[in-house]
Amino acid sequence: MRKLTFFAALAFSLSCFAQQPEGYRNPVIAGFHPDPSVCRAGDDFYLVNSSFQYFPGVPIFHSKDLVHWQQIGHCLTRPSQLPLKNASTWGGIYAPTIRFHEGRFYMITTNVSDKGNFLVHATDPRGPWSEPVWIEQGGIDPSLYFEDGKCYLVSNPDNCIHLCQIDPLTGEQLTPSKRLWEGTGGRYPEGPHLYKKDGWYYLLISEGGTEYGHKVTIARSRHIDGPYTGNPANPILTHINMNAQGNPIQGTGHADLVEAPDGSWWMVCLAFRTQGGTHHLLGRETFLAPVRWDEGAWPVVNADGTIYPQMNVPTLPQRPFAPKPARTEFDADTLAYDWVYVRNPHPENYELRKGRLVHARRPGTDRRQSYPRVPPPGAHELHRHHLTAPARCLDGRRSWANGLHV
Repeated sequence: MRKLTFFAALAFSLSCFAQQPEGYRNPVIAGFHPDPSVCRAGDDFYLVNSSFQYFPGVPIFHSKDLVHWQQIGHCLTRPSQLPLKNASTWGGIYAPTIRFHEGRFYMITTNVSDKGNFLVHATDPRGPWSEPVWIEQGGIDPSLYFEDGKCYLVSNPDNCIHLCQIDPLTGEQLTPSKRLWEGTGGRYPEGPHLYKKDGWYYLLISEGGTEYGHKVTIARSRHIDGPYTGNPANPILTHINMNAQGNPIQGTGHADLVEAPDGSWWMVCLAFRTQGGTHHLLGRETFLAPVRWDEGAWPVVNADGTIYPQMNVPTLPQRPFAPKPARTEFDADTLAYDWVYVRNPHPENYELRKGRLVHARRPGTDRRQSYPRVPPPGAHELHRHHLTAPARCLDGRRSWANGLHV
């Protein structure tokens, strides 16, 4: 009896350790960080975001608890991986997906300003990542699913989710593309992800566009190639309903699911925070929600399909990182990860010199492509602090020095 009491107490203590009632604040990654995708490798979580016309592309973050995230680099760091010469503010990199399979990380995305869908892979998420592996199936927002030695691709050509099998190392399409699901009737069915649980294949998508009508819907099938039947309770995440009418978080959608080591399920998604009325200035950010996913059932997001700035829910044991400096001194050999460029940079046009960022625009270079900058809008938690540093510009005829204020 004493042994039974001991093991019962041990099990209870372990369950309390696995889920702690600490709560957290949304967004978990603030500022311009749209279209999150997440994967787990062991006890570590990795997350990527869209980067559009900015270089380097596809920021990648690491976490131990899904609440606290630290950027560890970018997936696309070379012009050969990310040509952005003609990328407008609507161009460049759309919605990436990250997956981990048999010791290798895969990031698949779309460069709408170049040749479309491609993937890169790496054994270390910090890089280096491979050269692009181009994909035949069209559409945007491609995602990967691995099972029994096969790699499946889903994307959304012709406003419908299509499935095919590919070789992820060569990009060769091994099966014809097959239509799976058009969603529930909302416009722009996109952002598909496949999961398998309890003998069911689940297809998660977003509908409604990245605006106030955004929503996340889900369908399932006993077979990976369908037929898929939608959840009668769709959408499983949206803020278009009355229960979220006064919520400062709006436009929830473009989600991904991940299972934690303790068996709990979580969803990351994008949304924006309104700044009075219907205006929003900080861009689309990354949010987190708990998911209840009972055996054989449909996933339920935070009880009623809504999320809040303050999430008073049990979490994994929290492992915060040291706070980022509120000031950039330009005293390192390289710029921090949150400094990026509009399109491909001209590295010969600037240098870091004794605590200064020196810009020397050469004749014949495009002024628009020469400046390193924090990406607007929202620009990496600028709602919490300002960034100041001395800077100097040289244009061959005159020079000026001043403070840089973002």
